[in-house]
Amino acid sequence: MPHVDAATLDPARPGASPEPAQPAADAATGVPLPQSWRRGAIAIGLAAVAAGIALRFWTHSALWLDEALTVDIARRPLSQLHMLLRQDGAPPLYYVLLHFWMKVFGDSNLGVRSLSGVISVATIPVAWAIGRNYGRHGAWALVVLLASSPFAIYYGTEARMYSLVMLVSAIGMLALIRAMRRPSPANLLVLAVSVAALLYSQYWALYLVATVAVWLLWRSRKSEPDSVARTNARWSFGALALGCFAFVPWLPTFVFQARHTGTPWAAPGNFGAIVSAITGFTDNQATLSAAGSNQGRLLAILYLVLAFLAVFGVAIDRWHIELDLRTRVRSRALAFVVVVTLIVAVAGGLLSKSGYSNRYASVVFVPFLALVVLGLLTFGDSRLRTLVVVVAAAAGLAVAVQNVSTQRTQAPSVASVLAARAKPGDVVAYCPDQLGPAVYRLTAGRGYDQITYPRSTGPAVIDWIDYKQAVRASSPAAFTRELLAKTRPGHVIWFVWASGYQGFSTRCEQIATELIQSPGWGGRTWVIERPTVYYEPMNLTEYAKAPSTVPASGS
Repeated sequence: MPHVDAATLDPARPGASPEPAQPAADAATGVPLPQSWRRGAIAIGLAAVAAGIALRFWTHSALWLDEALTVDIARRPLSQLHMLLRQDGAPPLYYVLLHFWMKVFGDSNLGVRSLSGVISVATIPVAWAIGRNYGRHGAWALVVLLASSPFAIYYGTEARMYSLVMLVSAIGMLALIRAMRRPSPANLLVLAVSVAALLYSQYWALYLVATVAVWLLWRSRKSEPDSVARTNARWSFGALALGCFAFVPWLPTFVFQARHTGTPWAAPGNFGAIVSAITGFTDNQATLSAAGSNQGRLLAILYLVLAFLAVFGVAIDRWHIELDLRTRVRSRALAFVVVVTLIVAVAGGLLSKSGYSNRYASVVFVPFLALVVLGLLTFGDSRLRTLVVVVAAAAGLAVAVQNVSTQRTQAPSVASVLAARAKPGDVVAYCPDQLGPAVYRLTAGRGYDQITYPRSTGPAVIDWIDYKQAVRASSPAAFTRELLAKTRPGHVIWFVWASGYQGFSTRCEQIATELIQSPGWGGRTWVIERPTVYYEPMNLTEYAKAPSTVPASGS
């Protein structure tokens, strides 16, 4: 195999060329990809990108908890945003963008989700610019893998901030690559703005920024033989610090959120979550079954093998790869950022006892895909690289297409029963309150008297402040008495509830049992939770006096 200088493939090195030595030829032999293969690869790549873009705007699911809650907060006047986010626990940037987006495109499901879709599509050309640092093959591969990624596609159809996180992290990555080559004012300004935007989008960005800061400090050390690299790293670190400084005005709110909100709905992750985060990049996210699909497993294997080859693989000829346990220079920075960010994030979650979810790893998704592309480029044969990309794209789209018809929440089933059988003045109660936003979005304005457990508040938003303490201090019996007292003659109680929520133990089941055991009351279950089908399952039970007209079937 002809020698390729490490600076050619490591974009962190000054003087790195944006193209490899033979961008359109077989890396091992210099033989161009056959014309028929090239035409086929281009056609398949364009089709995969087109399909991925279409799927970012195509789902029939109703909005689930996080989406409905986000929309309800974003539609409020901006003067209320700070107060609402103090109790929600999120940073503000996505909510501000969605606020103005809804003024133009409305608050329908497609209207609110299309913001994430547009943001996700905007990430694709940024990925091309990043991939060009690894040659034209690298650029095409990164674009096709990103466009067909089930992780990126799903969050392109969710009214949450994770597509924004991917876009901003990609822009920041590109700006850092360029600043490490030439720290021009424009490159440094884009880097600083990206850091600030990322911190204002999702708090796991703190772990990513800290990891990159450590790497830049290491590159700027006096023992670094390349004086240009030292200087550029110092300028880049300064831009990083400037971006962090822009976060200072929000810092008191973040400290309050860290102390009083957190993620009380989930348990902290363990270090197995590092692998879970990476395999989560192959998941539809909408259902529990998608992650276990054969296509998802295949994509996960491809990702992990290619990432491994990026770190340790050395092509010695067209069909052979050696393992270098010292790791490859070209991939060390990416591997360090991805792995260390995840380790620090999981450790931080364990120390702060905050919950873990795979979606938080979106901060390193684009860098991880770039690492996968570097692993792909260790294959000496260009036809093999093409086949691997085609297989990965096909597997990704096969997983992502499930998102079109999959319902994320059982709220539409509940809402349809209420629309057919409930009447204004009926009491609609929720346990836990986390079921409220999705159902309320579909039932608002129908005149129901809606109340949630544990705080006896309305269902539109959730107050996460000291949430665990509020749950522990609550009384299922007292809530049951409150429901019975609220129910006027001739009206019924509709109880929307689910089991298994973090911290609730059997409180919701206790309320259901106490209602059915109340003297003179009978119950009927209309919707039964299906946790293997819905990401957000729920039950609907009707309780009424006059049990002779409401058959008692238990709860």
